[in-house]
Amino acid sequence: MSNTNTRAVTGAGLLVALGIIYGDIGTSPLYVMKAIVGNRPISQVLVYGGISCVFWTLTLQTTVKYVILTLQADNNGEGGIFSLYTLIRRRATWLVIPAMIGGAALLADGIITPPISVASAIEGLRILYPHLPTVPIVIAIITGIFLLQSFGTQVVGKIFGPVMLLWFSMLGILGAASILYHPAVLHALNPMFAYELLVNYPGGFWLLGAVFLCTTGAEALYSDLGHCGRPNIRVSWIFVKTCLLLNYFGQGAWLMQQEGERVQTNPFYGLMPGWFLLIGISIATVAAIIASQALISGSFTLISEATRLNLWPKVKIMFPTNLQGQLFVPSINRLLWIGCVGIVLHFRESANMEAAYGLAITLAMISTTILLSYFLYARVKVAGIAIMVFCFYLLLEGSFLFANLEKFPHGGWVSLLMASLLLSVMYVWIKAFDIKRRLTEDVRLKKYLPALKELSTDKSVPKYATHLIYMTSAQHPREIESKIMYSIFQKRPKRADIYWFLHVNTTDSPYTMEYKVRIIEPADVVRIDFMLGFRVEQRINLFFRKVVEELVRQGEVDITSRYESLSRHNVIGDFRFVVLEKFLSYENDLPFKEQRIMEMYYFIKQFLPSETEWFGLDTSDVTVEKVPIIIRPVDLPELKRIK
Repeated sequence: MSNTNTRAVTGAGLLVALGIIYGDIGTSPLYVMKAIVGNRPISQVLVYGGISCVFWTLTLQTTVKYVILTLQADNNGEGGIFSLYTLIRRRATWLVIPAMIGGAALLADGIITPPISVASAIEGLRILYPHLPTVPIVIAIITGIFLLQSFGTQVVGKIFGPVMLLWFSMLGILGAASILYHPAVLHALNPMFAYELLVNYPGGFWLLGAVFLCTTGAEALYSDLGHCGRPNIRVSWIFVKTCLLLNYFGQGAWLMQQEGERVQTNPFYGLMPGWFLLIGISIATVAAIIASQALISGSFTLISEATRLNLWPKVKIMFPTNLQGQLFVPSINRLLWIGCVGIVLHFRESANMEAAYGLAITLAMISTTILLSYFLYARVKVAGIAIMVFCFYLLLEGSFLFANLEKFPHGGWVSLLMASLLLSVMYVWIKAFDIKRRLTEDVRLKKYLPALKELSTDKSVPKYATHLIYMTSAQHPREIESKIMYSIFQKRPKRADIYWFLHVNTTDSPYTMEYKVRIIEPADVVRIDFMLGFRVEQRINLFFRKVVEELVRQGEVDITSRYESLSRHNVIGDFRFVVLEKFLSYENDLPFKEQRIMEMYYFIKQFLPSETEWFGLDTSDVTVEKVPIIIRPVDLPELKRIK
């Protein structure tokens, strides 16, 4: 795969960037100024200060931190918090903590963004139809978006770019036209207006929670790096930021014409002439749908990466189209749909959603700051630069977090609750994985090679399969789990002509597809190590077949059946996978904390696809064996024999 960041800036690339990357941040003018103004009397301090805060937030947070700094942290062209984590995870194990917090917060953001975007757009219809019930319309649109996910977005995605180009052009034109009526609003570029609002305006500091909404899509911007490359993102951001700022300043100019009043109309729609309202609302609704689509697709990618990194349960992942990176996760689709509908039914109005929005995503941004600072230190080896970036953005985002805490009793607890639940699942999964890995007993394979050769030729034992394949988690090629040897020799002796041991190693590069073959015992024992990127589907059945075909062509293995009657006719022998599914043994005396973790792990696991489905194995050629995990045997009581 070519590095996406070497792509030249092209018209097509810029159009793709507009359609995929800026949906979330691009629809923020629908609700940001409305949230800042609220029901307060319009004044110069409020309007100019609010716009000044928005301008400097988009400049310092979105432009400098994400577009300039964070986009440098590309993992072979891929972005996102888990891609950033894989770049540095081997340097410090504790970095998994901010990675998990950031990932959980981003998923929670994916639940609240579609409702607030779609609701803000649809509520514009109330200007024309004051008594229109918007909740059923919003739920219907959101449901339609989620129903379409299983078909993929290959066709729909082609119109995203032109529609978002129309959307941003509309934002810029409406804003510029409004500025002409009150050009003095451009004075808000002066950061002193922001200072005046935050320090001297009553309750002004807490308005940072509303201001923060203008940059909530910055994380999505980084996550979508792989779709069109760094140069296209940076160039298209110039156009996007210009249009956004024109619209924000235009809303400010319109608000200043209502100075002294309490404005009930959304200033975004206040910019539109009456004849254009229905058209503008329609374009806004389509833009909100595109923004929702981008967040949902980003959530699927996030879960796929987390699964490969053992930070999330092994859920079913589908690939509805041929586009690289486009996937569909049914369980997450259902989870997000239930969450979005629940948000709409609970808050009902976009104004109420604004009170809850932003708290979780602030945690994601702070997590990215921690990982980015560590990345910068590891890359440039200058601690001063990394420390300055860390301190500056921790102070900035800490201020946003503190201001957003004011939202907690007004609905912010909902997003934090969702993020906490998602984080709990991640915590259980990674801790259970560590417990199992730490206490899995590996043995030297060399010790069992003579016995394997004898069993292979022992005709007194019925042949189990010509080719017997086990999935092994043993990292060292000369080792194997004791449970596999137990399965071969003791569970039920399994005679085979060739024993294959397959190991999958998830690499830090996103799209690695490599393998290494070790002929441990000619004609008897073969080990294959697959090195697969954290964004590669683990279709082991297909990969294994391709490897075997290559080995046969090279003359390294003979897969012809060794039954005399079949061998004479060059019939290929049968292949059978044996999958060992572990369960928690009752013979355990675990510490209380580990016992609860393992119980929760297996409770979740019962609702998930089997190992067979996860590895993409052909179910007609798979045997599943249950094996107990005895983490610490209980102390057996002494039994006294009597005569």
